[in-house]
Amino acid sequence: MLKIRLSMGGAKKRPVYKIVVADSRFPRDGRFIEKVGFFNPLLPKAKKERINLDVERIKHWIGKGAKPTLRVSRILGEAEVYPMPPKGNNPHKAIPKKDRKKDNTESGKAAEPKKEDAPKAAEPKKEDAPKAAEPKKEDAPKAAEPKKEDAPKAAEPKKKDAKKE
Repeated sequence: MLKIRLSMGGAKKRPVYKIVVADSRFPRDGRFIEKVGFFNPLLPKAKKERINLDVERIKHWIGKGAKPTLRVSRILGEAEVYPMPPKGNNPHKAIPKKDRKKDNTESGKAAEPKKEDAPKAAEPKKEDAPKAAEPKKEDAPKAAEPKKEDAPKAAEPKKKDAKKE
């Protein structure tokens, strides 16, 4: 299958791409059939030297069945040679990663009340159960209070014994 795609060139951290027609089985920077343009992403979008296309040859290869990759189809769409691909749906693209976590937790909190709305019908049943549990809770602290009083008394003789020694 023929592809119209980018072939990378240039120096480290300074990419320059050739727009080439190649068999999809060939490596990205390897053998190609024909060079039909170039793309320099480091230049501002307003400059002419950023993109150079051989429009006639691109139309020829598209007519023969060559399919442009997503990035090349965007470049060709801007040049009005090929229809612009539909935009993807990435709602978090413009939000910094730090803030994405905050938004997820806020959206999670918004989802929780919806879950709580459903159990509201069950709440009267839950209210009966805590009433039965409340006397048990009241009994438990009363039993715990004398134990707390006993513990300091037990600690005091040990301190006295320590002072005698």
